[in-house]
Amino acid sequence: MAFLPEYGRFAEIFAENGFEISEKQYETYSEYARLLVEWNEKMNLTGITDPDGIAVKHFLDSILPMKLTDIPQNAALIDVGTGAGFPGLPMKIYREDIALTLLDSLNKRINFLSAVCDEAKIKAKCVHARAEEGGRDPLYREKYDVAVARAVAAMPVLTEYCLPYVKVGGTFAALKGPNENYRECEAALKALGGELAQVSEYELPGGDKRMLICVRKIKPTEGKYPRNGGQISKKPLV
Repeated sequence: MAFLPEYGRFAEIFAENGFEISEKQYETYSEYARLLVEWNEKMNLTGITDPDGIAVKHFLDSILPMKLTDIPQNAALIDVGTGAGFPGLPMKIYREDIALTLLDSLNKRINFLSAVCDEAKIKAKCVHARAEEGGRDPLYREKYDVAVARAVAAMPVLTEYCLPYVKVGGTFAALKGPNENYRECEAALKALGGELAQVSEYELPGGDKRMLICVRKIKPTEGKYPRNGGQISKKPLV
């Protein structure tokens, strides 16, 4: 059973969007796709399990932002609320130099991600923690050049979850749908030590619209942030 389009077609899809995929990378993506489909039968990881859907709506969707914002060589990158590993794992497969941390609040998902990393021989740290707890932990707080998150929550909420992980001078990159009101996060940025750096709108093959919102960390996040999860969701910084 094929879990991705054959290599020639897969490489063509990515090349059309500016990414050259080696056969070795394709094999790693294929192993990831296989495990995603197999584990999805016993736990809810994704509604997208067809080969073309995985290739475009998971893997390409995850790495397209790498064309739009700079991720430094050997960057420490954390994927907050990573779920089934998107966008962090596809980024790591494409850019092996990235030092990747995958953080999620559900232990079952962390078990899945650990299995992917073991079986596909991907070097990444898998952390079981709530986003706000990790953001207060000295092991992770302001330790990353880049924090990424795909969809997850509205920008004022997501910014409070993610920006505490980012070093001063680093970037928080949010992968969002087309209707995100990024202006809503201005108060959160001010409170958390960030400034809006870039907003890019683009499309996936097939026409699905996407938005990448990049925040630059310009000063340390105050110790009172992030607040607990209930406060963040019920009283976002707007």
